[in-house]
Amino acid sequence: MVQLSRICFRKYGNFIDNIRLYVRGGSGGMGLPRLGGQGGDGGAVWVVAAKNMTLKRIKDKYPQKRFLGGTGANSSVRALKGQKGEDKEISAPVGITVTTDKGKILGDLNTEGDRLMVAKGGFGGSMHSAFQPSKGQVRNIRLDLKLIADVGLVGYPNAGKSSLLTALSNATPQIANYAFTTLKPEIGKLMYKDYKQISVADLPGLIEGAHLNKGMGHKFLKHVERTKQLMFVIDVCGFQLASNTPFRSAFEAVQLLTKELELYKEELVSKPALLVVNKMDLPHAEEKLEELKEQLQKPDEFSDLLPDDMIPKNYLTFRHVLPVSASTGFGIEHLKSCIRESLDEDAEMATKAIHEERLQALRHQ
Repeated sequence: MVQLSRICFRKYGNFIDNIRLYVRGGSGGMGLPRLGGQGGDGGAVWVVAAKNMTLKRIKDKYPQKRFLGGTGANSSVRALKGQKGEDKEISAPVGITVTTDKGKILGDLNTEGDRLMVAKGGFGGSMHSAFQPSKGQVRNIRLDLKLIADVGLVGYPNAGKSSLLTALSNATPQIANYAFTTLKPEIGKLMYKDYKQISVADLPGLIEGAHLNKGMGHKFLKHVERTKQLMFVIDVCGFQLASNTPFRSAFEAVQLLTKELELYKEELVSKPALLVVNKMDLPHAEEKLEELKEQLQKPDEFSDLLPDDMIPKNYLTFRHVLPVSASTGFGIEHLKSCIRESLDEDAEMATKAIHEERLQALRHQ
């Protein structure tokens, strides 16, 4: 049997969809009473949406996660109007929501170049303030990557993702007997007896070379970034896109999908993942499943099945390996339970991490 790993977060910190930052606007400069001079205003702190930026890069580049606006210049005989303090810009990924620590939404950054002021600078000293400057705004903010779904289905065309989504949820995607069935994300809702709802996105099918923007390439991969967890869906009998392309076994499909994600953005393969082995109603499916399980236990021993440039740096360890048949309903209820269990596990750990972070912040105040 494949060892079903139950590791905590699986270095989930490598992929970050939420980050907490300390921001402080710059203080204003002193006024000059005897000449009526006005100090410069303090610089503000802005969050700016930038291409190819990730929250992990912010964390790595600024480990202290502190962003301060510049202080305004004092008024002087040479310059009665003090110079404004320098603004501080935080480059952030497109598709984030900025909130306060208490959850109040400050704004969304949906397109490259969108800007949001998150901390105002203080006013320079003037006759209206007895020439005394004010301090800049201070707050903790959170940058949240806006998720389109809790779970994203990852697979090659015709792996049965759309049929699986229909079997799992109330979604009714258009399903056709050709390779590129899904051309845009289709969102389904999994309903549970306690009224819990989980969203699952059927994303456009990948093809080899997706990281180079072949097929639906980057359109698919940018949506993968905006799901909490991944659910690989493969055909137990393997896959062939066209008559002039190589046939790929189920094991090869898993590793090639992993490599495509890795080449696009390595941190994507740090997300928690489930493996769904679909079409178990086909002839010889049980034998092929056992073969796949053996290969997943010792992937290095079967790496010669893959082209050298498509061997992943790290083989994914799936939380669960789940055989199902979307067409007959076999294994669907168990799959729903495993999805819920995996998400609940991460939610609990995220809550503990936030509490710990807040405790640390209180200790340092």
